[in-house]
Amino acid sequence: MNRNPDPCRVAAAFHQKAAEYDQHTQVQKRVVNQLAGSIAPSADGGPKNILDIGTGTGALLEKLHGCFPDACLTGLDSAPNMCLRAQQKLGSRGTIINGDARCLPFDGGAFDLVVSASALQWVADISTALHEMHRVLQPGGWLRLAFFCEGTLGELQHCFRDAAGRISGGQRPLTSRLHRFHTLEQVRLIVADMDFEQCVLGVETEVDWYADMFALLRSIKSIGAGAVAGGATSGLGWRGILNEASRLYEERYGIPGRIPATYAVLSLTARVKS
Repeated sequence: MNRNPDPCRVAAAFHQKAAEYDQHTQVQKRVVNQLAGSIAPSADGGPKNILDIGTGTGALLEKLHGCFPDACLTGLDSAPNMCLRAQQKLGSRGTIINGDARCLPFDGGAFDLVVSASALQWVADISTALHEMHRVLQPGGWLRLAFFCEGTLGELQHCFRDAAGRISGGQRPLTSRLHRFHTLEQVRLIVADMDFEQCVLGVETEVDWYADMFALLRSIKSIGAGAVAGGATSGLGWRGILNEASRLYEERYGIPGRIPATYAVLSLTARVKS
């Protein structure tokens, strides 16, 4: 997997998988539900202008419309087909824009709530994205984020590294394919230099279960993340690494008939100073 996924490749991968995305996103749906459920109405009735970064098919905005039916909803995603599906889902309840989290096409202070769920792990320059989110928030506005961080798919990464080392005689080829998720400390250092108050960071764990490692890989590929993470590799050497990684996965982590896949979810809640 690539340490710094190319933004065009990210957009193209998720663009291609938009039609089937919702069928393969169980953990992402839980993240959306938890994030939406954590945003409580305030004394003045709640947010008036909401922006969702990496909106995907619009699941989070749909939830937030149920909580805040009078709010103006805006979603942004880099994948055109994701934007189309989100607009179809929301209809007149929201506006979806094709754009880049690193260069938001909005005026400063345009929103009083900016949210994002299960998207920022694919933004290599997360510092620029966070500063852009801060820019478009009005004084007193809230930032509420949840995305996968270091520790996500740890079982898969450990087994793949060890399998690659064994098959190659210790040289560990192809480990550059392993995506390095953002760390809690990395995000903490970025937001520490920003004009936030009431800033709370944390990490929680979600676990999904699969029949075997190959079922997990198919699920990752089905949402577009496989292509973002490194693209296709073939050949006997690669097949040998996969088979050995699968054996190690079941040996170390499996129970009869299934294996776990762990997702570390970083949450960030912060308020711009008034």
